[in-house]
Amino acid sequence: MSRFLHNKYAALTAYTPGEQPQDKQYIKLNTNESPFPPTQAVVLAAGEAAARAHLYCDPDVRLLRRKAAEVFEVGVDNVLAFNGSDEVLYFIFAAFGQQGIAFPDISYGFYPVFAKANGVEAKVIPLTRDLRIDPDDYLDLGMCIVIANPNAPTGICLALDDIERIVASNRSHVVAVDEAYIDFGGDSALPLLKKFDNLLIIRTLSKSHSLAGARIGFGIGAKDIMDDLDLLRCCVNPYNVSAMGQAAALQALQENDLNLKRCRQIARIREHTAQTMKNMGFEVTPSLANFLFAKHSQVTGEALYAGLREKGILVRWFSTPRIRDHIRVTVGSHQQMEMFLSAARDILEDR
Repeated sequence: MSRFLHNKYAALTAYTPGEQPQDKQYIKLNTNESPFPPTQAVVLAAGEAAARAHLYCDPDVRLLRRKAAEVFEVGVDNVLAFNGSDEVLYFIFAAFGQQGIAFPDISYGFYPVFAKANGVEAKVIPLTRDLRIDPDDYLDLGMCIVIANPNAPTGICLALDDIERIVASNRSHVVAVDEAYIDFGGDSALPLLKKFDNLLIIRTLSKSHSLAGARIGFGIGAKDIMDDLDLLRCCVNPYNVSAMGQAAALQALQENDLNLKRCRQIARIREHTAQTMKNMGFEVTPSLANFLFAKHSQVTGEALYAGLREKGILVRWFSTPRIRDHIRVTVGSHQQMEMFLSAARDILEDR
């Protein structure tokens, strides 16, 4: 760090994204990307927008917001577009954290980073022994709450009734539900928006709509909350969603049925892979996301990660003490998962 950096950032520890190695070709099961590429129509739409890249994009993202409102069954004033869901999450910590923000101890790694970057007091709530969020821990907290549902990296999903209890008991504060993986299983909290003006839902097209590289996310909630987030957005970067991203996302949402069909296909591959892993002696959490979270009594998570990497397969390993024996495995194509399972068998047989 230079001597010029503001001292409030001196203690920051940056979020560590999953590996994107360039040294050789890997089967990438480490960053929860879709195994399906964007359709040709999406690629064409982005290309046509690129031909006009000498002009600024629409700062209000009107066409995309209208389509998103239709898909999410909300009003246009109830949805905003962002440069990935990470951007809206950052603004949530900045806008609503004056009395602190609560989130699980094992969840998306950006939450503690955003808290520290914004000088927000973090109330970190441990998961249960079986790595679940206990809804009772989030009742009447007197502060903003951020919950990923399904949670990451466990993939475990709270029931809609539990989400409703949390939102109802914290009416004086924003409850943000990060639904990055909801299209792969579980019930969305979108219907609760009709009952609660303190509920804020975060969505992304990275996983379910094959647009991880386009960086498209949404905040969905009451108009007053959207106005708060829009104020921060316009103060930081009013042209936050590129013309190419807007065009690609609009076409992807026009193909929403196809993308949801792909999500169901990934869920079927997930269940098949999970059952096979259990038959191999793995302990696998009941994931409803596009990844599996598992450990094996015969080999450490770090050794599994390293062994798979040597075989050309990337998975995610976390050094956090409570989960260091686990690996997180993105659900890829059927062929990719068969190659993962074969490599895992070889590693176990060598023990």
